[in-house]
Amino acid sequence: MKKGQKSGWVRKLKAGAAVLLAGVLAGVPAVSLSAEPLPHEAALSGYWLSQDHDGVFKIDRCGQNLCGHLVGLRYDGTDVPHGHDGKTECNLLMLTDFYPMTESSEGRWAGRILDPDTGHLYDSQIWTTQPDVLKLRGYIGLPIFGETQTWTRYNGPPMGPVCKIPDSVR
Repeated sequence: MKKGQKSGWVRKLKAGAAVLLAGVLAGVPAVSLSAEPLPHEAALSGYWLSQDHDGVFKIDRCGQNLCGHLVGLRYDGTDVPHGHDGKTECNLLMLTDFYPMTESSEGRWAGRILDPDTGHLYDSQIWTTQPDVLKLRGYIGLPIFGETQTWTRYNGPPMGPVCKIPDSVR
């Protein structure tokens, strides 16, 4: 490559950026911003009580994917649990970038789950087996190296102050 000459990928990157900029200036969105429902989105969206009844998650649309925030926690006293980074776990984004899998995995969504105690992200899948039942499988590398939990739809009372699950929920 001659001095001052850009490599091929740099030229392509600049050309792509120019096309994207031209599209934005012309009013053409770079990605679909429609709010059309995604396959099985309604069945997965909403509030879910974790298998051990120690967490309530709100799963809903985040852009073109689904994500889940921890909105309810079971803990003693008034001190909200904190993750490894010292930040509160209340409203923590723990399920990220879930997208519909291929047709051979109809109804399953793939994404990542955060372990707040370590900060590690794990591959995961979510799906429904019946109304008001959600399966979540977290794994390392391949799904066979993981664990599946069964969550149930949460229709209980609102969370208490600072994401505390009401004592009446067992």
